[in-house]
Amino acid sequence: MFGSLFEEEGEGYSLAPSGGRVVKGEGEPPPPRGRVNLSGIKNQGGTCYLNSLLQTLLFTPEFREELFSLGPKELGCLEDKDKPEAKVRVIPLELQRLFARLLLVDQQSASTTDLTDSFGWNNSEESRQHDVQELNRILFSALEHSLVDTSGSAFIQRLYHGTTVNSILCKECGNISQRQEDFLDLTVCVRGVCGLEGALWDMFVEEEMFEGSNLYRCGQCDQLVTAAKSAKLRKLPPFLTVSLLRFNFDFARCERYKETGRYTFPLTINLRPFCEQTEDEDSEYSYELFSVIIHKGGCYGGHYHVYIKDMDHLGLWEPPVRELRAYTEPEKDDPLSVLSSIIAQEESRSVLLDQLGQRLMDKIGSSWSKKYRKLHGPIGKFLQNHSDVFVLVNNGTWVALKANPPSPVTQPSSPAHPTPGSSSTPDPGSHWFDLNDSTVTSIHERDVEKMYQGKESAYMLFYRKTLLRRPSGALRNPGYQVPPHLLEMAEEENRRLQQRREEFEASNNSVELRLHLAPRYRLENGALKPISIEQKEATNLTFDRCRTVGDLRMIIYQDLWEGDMALTVARSLPAGLHLYNTLTDDEVSLYSAGILSGTDLFVWNGREVRRHSNQHNPPLYILLLDVLEPKRLSGGSGLTKQSRGFAGRVTLGEVREALGEPQESLLCQEKRGGEGGGASGWRVFPPGDMQRTLKELALKDGDALLVLEPQTQDSRGSGVMVCVVCTGDGWHLRRLDWCEDVGEALMDEEASLSELKMSHGDALVITEGRLPPKVHSTSCSLSTPFTLYRHVFPLSRETHTHSMKLSPLAKMCVEISEEATLEELKTQVLTLPELQYVCVPTPAFLRVWQLEGQRLTRILRGQQKLKLSSGVEFCVQQLLREEDLGPKEVLLRVQMGVPGERGYYPPEDLVWDASRDPSPRSLRSALASTYGLSPDSLLLAKHQPHTHTWETFSNWSQQVSKRKKKKKAESLLGAPFHLKDGDIIGVKVTNAPLWFIVLVAFQPALL
Repeated sequence: MFGSLFEEEGEGYSLAPSGGRVVKGEGEPPPPRGRVNLSGIKNQGGTCYLNSLLQTLLFTPEFREELFSLGPKELGCLEDKDKPEAKVRVIPLELQRLFARLLLVDQQSASTTDLTDSFGWNNSEESRQHDVQELNRILFSALEHSLVDTSGSAFIQRLYHGTTVNSILCKECGNISQRQEDFLDLTVCVRGVCGLEGALWDMFVEEEMFEGSNLYRCGQCDQLVTAAKSAKLRKLPPFLTVSLLRFNFDFARCERYKETGRYTFPLTINLRPFCEQTEDEDSEYSYELFSVIIHKGGCYGGHYHVYIKDMDHLGLWEPPVRELRAYTEPEKDDPLSVLSSIIAQEESRSVLLDQLGQRLMDKIGSSWSKKYRKLHGPIGKFLQNHSDVFVLVNNGTWVALKANPPSPVTQPSSPAHPTPGSSSTPDPGSHWFDLNDSTVTSIHERDVEKMYQGKESAYMLFYRKTLLRRPSGALRNPGYQVPPHLLEMAEEENRRLQQRREEFEASNNSVELRLHLAPRYRLENGALKPISIEQKEATNLTFDRCRTVGDLRMIIYQDLWEGDMALTVARSLPAGLHLYNTLTDDEVSLYSAGILSGTDLFVWNGREVRRHSNQHNPPLYILLLDVLEPKRLSGGSGLTKQSRGFAGRVTLGEVREALGEPQESLLCQEKRGGEGGGASGWRVFPPGDMQRTLKELALKDGDALLVLEPQTQDSRGSGVMVCVVCTGDGWHLRRLDWCEDVGEALMDEEASLSELKMSHGDALVITEGRLPPKVHSTSCSLSTPFTLYRHVFPLSRETHTHSMKLSPLAKMCVEISEEATLEELKTQVLTLPELQYVCVPTPAFLRVWQLEGQRLTRILRGQQKLKLSSGVEFCVQQLLREEDLGPKEVLLRVQMGVPGERGYYPPEDLVWDASRDPSPRSLRSALASTYGLSPDSLLLAKHQPHTHTWETFSNWSQQVSKRKKKKKAESLLGAPFHLKDGDIIGVKVTNAPLWFIVLVAFQPALL
């Protein structure tokens, strides 16, 4: 399978450079290690099998230390690999460097690019998945070949190679014929065996008899005799590798398949019963499991990851994330505890800010606006005020917990990066980890038992002798036995990574500020204007927005200012420089204070500007509002919009007077959707707000202000005020439900608000469109015609693709409730006199179709109410077995073409489950599994009845180039195919051009 991927030129060394890969420029630095303090390996497109094997070898300390014991004198130096006379053993050198990076470099995942280049792999090999068992053998063979004439030439033989002996005992003369064989791993059978110990018993205890017609020719007797054949383990290696034969071949269907049945394997095993020599102590035969490579998927593709027991305790084991939900639930009245617990339950310990509101609603059953906003304000402001617990990252789009914050839910955890020699007392069965490419998570020892069976199950097992003890110096010491030159390499890479992260953080968090110093300005007509046009107005300053206001103040003190200092956010307008809010909290960061790049800051003493007191003549705080008013001229409808500027210190009543509106007019503020994703709308200012200033009402530039005359006001004392601005009958009102989503419509337009049970604070949405028709009572009955049909398929072998016919047996009507379920409908049909002689054991033996113009359109399914209307026609079909189709299962009517003839065999029904994968590949696999064909030999196409053409489905399965963006598999249920009821699909077997399959697909519709 791998061909010459591991071949090196010369005798165990390379004389040529290992690849022509183009190195991309440095961008965002890789993230540091996670909480478990272990590094993963990046997947190059299809190298998950290689990553799993490399992690197993890394966490085999004896293998790792044997590899590290080989120095540059024996292996050469990678810097000399381009020199013609140099003998550089590239594979072990790259493997050493990779192991050193995985152990010592602070990054979430390491790259295997250099290692695969040393293998001679190209991009197509990195994207193509292979078998991990075969890779294990080829990799060890390549290492042994590369280490010839070095002190490590035999270490793989010493660690992994064992010996079996096959014996044949002659029953006539007692002669024993033996043959010894070496093994790198034991391949055991899975089919028909319940577990590993049973398979070993069949291999090394049970005897195979040569008798009857199957006699054995004895070399000593020189005749055919009865004999017994057996096998035993003669030499046990320190590390035992067991490969499970999960993949088999079905000769009846001529295809491969995966054994997914239950197959157990012990955590510790004693091999004494299977050995030739049994005189030693039990400890010589005792092994413990430390690695399980797992395959998820089928025989034509899948994914590998590995469960590993950390023998040296290099990682920080902690309870899996899923167990955090079992901890004591926080108090719902404490938003700090609730939000902390929500974020802590995420594997990355961070949540998108847009999704935090929905997570909160899922947890406590209420939105932030209804539960906490009145006491704690907007959720974004709450997060900023608790910067000791939360941190906003990626320009405020993500919210995360700070490292090791004081948690109100759980106890403080241990440091993420323990030092060598630090003590910990993990739970029994801990220090197992799931290494899944770049992701490393903690698991329990009992989780290994979940890999006994299923599509995700164990594929390779790695055992080590229990006699192998680790020295105390190796525990929690990732640098143990690592050569000095690799330690220096790791330290240098850590320094570069730290420098890159600091530079990236600084560039990502830097803001450009424009500082306006008070001595350069004068106060004129309430605005600040520069003293001299020639003088530079502002001083540019680049600053880290993660630093505090106090830090900014200290920087300004150093070169630009003396005495008392006030920092006020300003804005340059045509009238001059106008001041807004003053930064008063020195402990808050610039980001939390809302300071962005390009912000103008006015630096002054906070009292006066060039002897002009701020108390008597304060600078203006200008707001630009969008004023919306109904059209009053010519009886027009709609709104007019104009932008008006107001000082921030004027009251809302003064704004109404400036607009020339009477006191009875209503002012409304646009309410945009909040952080939790609430609905938008308009809020009417109460009379008490008329005496408040625009600044006190927190109005901002660009806010919309709606001016209305009150149209309707409930005079019955309900206290609800409704402003109607829509004309015509093309509008209606709907309620907002508790999720702040648009809910039911207010159907009775003549009812009062009290009769509609509207209360103060309820929200309504004005929706475009007429009122929906009133729904009839559920107790009414419908007279629905039913027709009992039988399908007629001509027996002629010259059937056309449209030859399916419906032949009516009987027509009848039945009365059912308007909201009856499918089960009730079938039961009512069975009570009809016309069906008294039809043998139907249960309603599940009936299939109900909806008809349109004598054509079958869809199958009714599910247990929800049908919501029928009078006059709907249906077809009832009798089945030979029970049927309960799911909402995403597709019923296919299949006709297989007759080889060599233009005809078809009788049709068959096939149910295709499209819920998980609606791609053409999934449909091909279902057809191939049913008819014993290869999926790659099938070509699918959809018939277009209007153009009488066939539209072929793509055969794409996986993108081969890792440099291109991965293509998403197309869905037959979506664009451009939109597979629906009654569509005809053709399937052709490419290696047999005269064979065709014609499918009539019935894709269900949601009821």
